Amino acid sequence: MRWQKSLAAAVVLTALTTTLTASATPGKHPGGGGSCSPDAQFLGFSDALDKTTFDGQPVAGLSALNVTGPHSATALVDNVGTTPARVFQLRTNSQPTTVSVDGMTILRRPDGTPYTGADFDGEGLVVERGDRTILATSEREPSIRRFRLSDGKEIASLPVPARFQVAPAGEATSNATFESLAVSRDGLSLFAGMEGPLASDGTDADGRTRNRVLRYAGFPGHDYRVAAQYAYKPDPGLALVELAWVNRDELVSMERTFTPGVGNTIRVFTVSLRRAVDVSKTASLADAPEKVFLQKKLLFDLVNCPPSGAVAKQPQPNPLLDNVEALALGGDLPGGRRQLYLLSDDNNGATQITRFYSLAVDLH
Repeated sequence: MRWQKSLAAAVVLTALTTTLTASATPGKHPGGGGSCSPDAQFLGFSDALDKTTFDGQPVAGLSALNVTGPHSATALVDNVGTTPARVFQLRTNSQPTTVSVDGMTILRRPDGTPYTGADFDGEGLVVERGDRTILATSEREPSIRRFRLSDGKEIASLPVPARFQVAPAGEATSNATFESLAVSRDGLSLFAGMEGPLASDGTDADGRTRNRVLRYAGFPGHDYRVAAQYAYKPDPGLALVELAWVNRDELVSMERTFTPGVGNTIRVFTVSLRRAVDVSKTASLADAPEKVFLQKKLLFDLVNCPPSGAVAKQPQPNPLLDNVEALALGGDLPGGRRQLYLLSDDNNGATQITRFYSLAVDLH
């Protein structure tokens, strides 16, 4: 989402080197590690994709990321205007932190014509098993569509409950719907997270929105149906922008906001599913007890990571920060930690950066 909305109240901000296959001279940074929290170690970052192109298309507006192998990932573009909806295939590395573009797929309607920013606002991404198809959310309606990676053609869409449609068709707010999409390792469960609340759910007295996460059940490459809804509260003034699956009992979430003149807040949490309550039949979360909401624990706040030589193009409490919209978990690392990547969305603008981050996290 192109988040440029100032907060009504102040937010507390305790807040590659690479060989680039796109058309630009790679930026060089010392990267450098350091602790972000007791459970998160910063490994490095790269700005090598910033303000570059690949096959005539800008490598910009990257809003979702899915790790597909030890050194590969796919990124979804939050496209704008008449530019085509697309995903980029990336080559990645953790130490040193490097990233490059390895390919691109234009996303197309069933009739073969490209989707554009006018009708597809890409935000959440899942690469299905076998790497032949993807599921991508658009927060415009919202929708979850399946595309073939071979030619980018849409071949299916998932059902979305009527109340999750943008008003007046439903109770959702424009640009605050399906911002995130995650899948279990076996592909039997999908999790679609709402960036903001339904109108009937609203915001509590502390400024925390009452969001819903939809769990879909089905099979990779085949049909999925909505099986449950879970209640989730971001921190005051923040929005839910990413989810990643850890195991049957745990997700990772990312929350974000932007305050003009101050900068971004980016926080990552572990989220327990152990006592998850299905709120599908709950008309309004405003009446729901606190125990109904998913329990979360701060994993790290990006503001506390070492700057590591980063330079910001606008005011930030830490120059490492930018408009981070994408999060993906990778494989196991030495010492029992997991690889975690972040990716920022530059909104195709001069004052924001396309930045790729690498961290090692302890998910216990």
